[in-house]
Amino acid sequence: MDISFSVRLPRDARSLPLMRGLMRQALEHLDVSTQTIEEIVLALTEACANVVQHAGQHEEYQVDVAITDDLCRVSVLDDGQGFDFQQVSAAQGSSLETGRGLMLMQALVDDLQFVRSEDGRHRVELAKRLRAEPKLRLLTT
Repeated sequence: MDISFSVRLPRDARSLPLMRGLMRQALEHLDVSTQTIEEIVLALTEACANVVQHAGQHEEYQVDVAITDDLCRVSVLDDGQGFDFQQVSAAQGSSLETGRGLMLMQALVDDLQFVRSEDGRHRVELAKRLRAEPKLRLLTT
């Protein structure tokens, strides 16, 4: 079964629980494992929280979700100034809080991309496999 939806949300911290709930319900409907749901919801929360905190004066942002039997793809779009992911990654060893949410997202999902669209919007793309990779079986003779 495939599910996809798009939501435009106010750039307000109160939008985070709504987005978390929508994502959780969609994944539960598809019988995704609890651990995978928690990882996706936390990564999504970090992406949305970054927009709410850093997107500047823009009033709203957009979340696009596409879920198949095997993969969940999430795109969080905003009109803010964006940032240099490489620069934030380089500061990872510092004692500052900056960038920890980005590193958390990277650890929770299988693919994380930061893209500047042709229309000038910034997009964070998250992808997470929903089924475990098949384990290799050792054949003994």
